[in-house]
This record gives sequence, C-alpha cells and structure tokens, in this order.
Amino acid sequence: MAGRVQGKVALVTGGASGVGRETALLLAREGAQVLISDINVEAGQALVAEIGAAASFIRHDAASESDWNAVIEALRARHGRLDILVNNAGILLKGSIEETSLDDWHRLQRINSDSVFLGCRAGIALMKEGAGGSIINISSLAALAGRDDYAAYSASKGSVAALTRAVAAHCRRSKYRIRCNSLHPDGVLTPMTNAQYPAGVDPRKFTIDSDPMNRMCLPEDVAASVLFLACDDSRAINGVELRVDSGQFVMSI
Repeated sequence: MAGRVQGKVALVTGGASGVGRETALLLAREGAQVLISDINVEAGQALVAEIGAAASFIRHDAASESDWNAVIEALRARHGRLDILVNNAGILLKGSIEETSLDDWHRLQRINSDSVFLGCRAGIALMKEGAGGSIINISSLAALAGRDDYAAYSASKGSVAALTRAVAAHCRRSKYRIRCNSLHPDGVLTPMTNAQYPAGVDPRKFTIDSDPMNRMCLPEDVAASVLFLACDDSRAINGVELRVDSGQFVMSI
C-alpha cells in the first residue's frame, strides 16, 4: 500500500508540530510533495531538513488573508497545483461559557475557524484549476459532543464542521471534483495538549495503548486518517465527519 499519494502536492498548515508534523511526515513517506506552513519557522525548517527533498516550508499565519495569498502563489511557483489541503493549524484554550473572555473567544475563532475558511477558499481556487483534490479540515470531537470546560473551543471547531459540509456541497454542485471532509479527534498527545497535564504526570498513561477505555491517542493515529481521506481510496467520501476518538463519543450517549 506504499505510495498512496504518490506524485500529489500537499499543503499542511500548522505542520511544524503535533498532528501537522506527523501528517507531513506520513504524506511525504507516501509519495507526496509537501509544503509545510507554520508560524514556527525554526521547527518548520527542522522538519524539512528531516524529510528531505519531498518537503519545503513557508512561514504562514493561517488566519491572515495576505499570508494565504502568498502560500497559494508559492504553490503555483513551485508545483503548479494543489492536490491535498490539510487545514490543521489551531489552538486550545480552556474555559466554560462563564469563564471565557471576549478576547479569548475572538482569538479562538480567528485561529481555529477563520483560518479554515480562508484555507478552503484559497484551496478551491487553486484545485479547480487542475484535476481537483481533497480538503481535510481538522475539527474536534468537541464540535459534535460539546465540552462544558472548552466553550469557545467547541464553538470554533463546530464552525469547522459546518463549513466542511457547506464546502463539500458547493464543490459537488459546481462539479469541481474537490472533496472536503472533517476529522474529529478527541484527546491527542501533542505539545499543545501535553501542556494541560500537571508537572510530573506522564500523559502516555492516558492513551489507548495503556487501556482501551482511555480517550487519548497519538498524532500518528490522526495522520493515518488524513492519509486515507487524502488518497484516492476515499474518492467517494465527501462531506463526512470522521471521528478519531477510540469510541469516546458512542460511549457517552
């Protein structure tokens, strides 16, 4: 099954760490040319050095319209097309509806939601010039089930899920051959989520490797789902909300 995205061109936002990093590594191993975008220049360039000729890096604030214009022009100049877009950039801020400030609300919407809107719009513009492509938006289980302690985060990821369905419907009606799906992880061990644990606590104790009833998975688990939605094996899958949650959602019903 090697080479599942052989010859394709991929863009991974927030690609310097966590889920984005593992996604970039996997797509490159499976044959794609990967443009990694992130605000963390040092980590992004280090990842490119690790991957080699199959990867390149561009500094990118995913919530900036002008930055998206620059990224699309870079793709045109380097590759002439885009086949896979992974809208992965995002942040996590804790707070119930009573604890969340308006500034935190706006920050989450800008980084988690505005970035995906801009990414889908820019990606479609380039993909429709070619043979189409696959857009994968990283949402969250919180978009489907809700988290009382992550009110604004849940809302930002909920908008990603709703936008994904709208984009899928638009591209299908327009006959663009562009698919758009959302992924909904629950807990994923990344530098961002690891920071939520107290000092001295090993987060791996809470993964499904330790106990199948645990909710945490690894970034590689999410990357594998991205690969499936990116490759032609999923060509008939469009507008879905794929949970990567070890059954957490169904157990909570």
